[in-house]
Amino acid sequence: MDNIKLIADLILSGATTITQLNESVKNGTILIDIPALVNEIEMREREHILKKHPNEIYQGNDGNWYTYLPDSVKGRRRIKRKHKEDLESAIIAYYREKEHSPTIKDVFDEWNDRRLRNELITPATHLRNQQTFERCYDTFGNRKIKEISCAELTDFLEDQIRIKNLSSKAFSGLKSITEGFLKRAKKRGLINFCINDFLDDLDISDVAFHKEKKEESREVFNTTELPLLIDYLSKNPDIHNLGILLMLVTGVRVGELVSLKYEDFEDETTFHVRRTETRFTDENGKYHREISSAPKTAAGVRVVYIPRSYSWILGKIRQINPCTEYLFVRNGKRMSTDAIRKRMYRICDKIGIPRRAPHACRKTCATVMLDNQIPEKVIIGQLGHTNISCTEQFYYKDRKTPKEKRALIDNIPEFEIKES
Repeated sequence: MDNIKLIADLILSGATTITQLNESVKNGTILIDIPALVNEIEMREREHILKKHPNEIYQGNDGNWYTYLPDSVKGRRRIKRKHKEDLESAIIAYYREKEHSPTIKDVFDEWNDRRLRNELITPATHLRNQQTFERCYDTFGNRKIKEISCAELTDFLEDQIRIKNLSSKAFSGLKSITEGFLKRAKKRGLINFCINDFLDDLDISDVAFHKEKKEESREVFNTTELPLLIDYLSKNPDIHNLGILLMLVTGVRVGELVSLKYEDFEDETTFHVRRTETRFTDENGKYHREISSAPKTAAGVRVVYIPRSYSWILGKIRQINPCTEYLFVRNGKRMSTDAIRKRMYRICDKIGIPRRAPHACRKTCATVMLDNQIPEKVIIGQLGHTNISCTEQFYYKDRKTPKEKRALIDNIPEFEIKES
């Protein structure tokens, strides 16, 4: 019996298979009671499934046995059987059917949870994936994945751009999670079509995406506003304002800023970006913020340089927080990105300019560097971009005031009227 239990452990762990075992029995390598082994494995699997069942199994006043099973429409449904063993068999049959013929949502949840469990994604990415899925797969996600054809999936994704009014960035997120859970489904033998062919078959034009047009003047600080902002921050160097000033002159993201530790600094003008703040929800739907061990992207791991004229910033921060692990700490707690954002709004109100989010500091820094012909490799290294086209397409904005634009137009030589 001990040998049967040991071999059952090997099979359930994936170290061997029933087929391999049969060959060993036929060859006389080992002696084992195969029917007893199959019975042991069956019993183990039953126990495992019943342990995972989240709802109570109870006996009612009528003598019948009851429990609740998940239901895609009602949320859950009650089932009953005359005998407890029959009820357990019904539970096991439900979960086995769910495993062998899952819905799209079942496969997505298993893929997303598995990546989080294996630390391949952060809790924030897990939450973002879930929100993307719920936004677009709200109804379609209840379909059995084995019943979905490649053509249906293609049509579904293309239709979501129009139905959900998706931007190109939002669609990219939808396509990414779809590719991810389809790869998991293929690995489990639930689908057999080529995922790359499926993605290549998408008929999408850039004009189909929702484009939220923003005034460039609201995405950066212009040539009049930036000196006002820097002057105010420099003259009022509390811990919030020093953080905003550091973002302005280095281009770091606000999540990277509040994650900085003193150990990240080589000296007063050089520091390493190694982490960022992320946000996720717990099982009760409550939001939490924590520090991720890696920045937003792989290129985000980088060395950042502070202009020498602002080398005094680190010294000022040390005066305020001399004995803390993180630079940006207030009342004994690490400051969050929200604290920086709220302070930025108040400063903009105070100096009489339109409110900007912290990302405006990063875009302003990028635009200033491009305007000053800083070498491309230096810019993308400072910002943590993979190539300069990303910087130019999404970060380079027009910072000129209406007066400056008027002067440029008025002084075009070709448009000058020649005196006759």
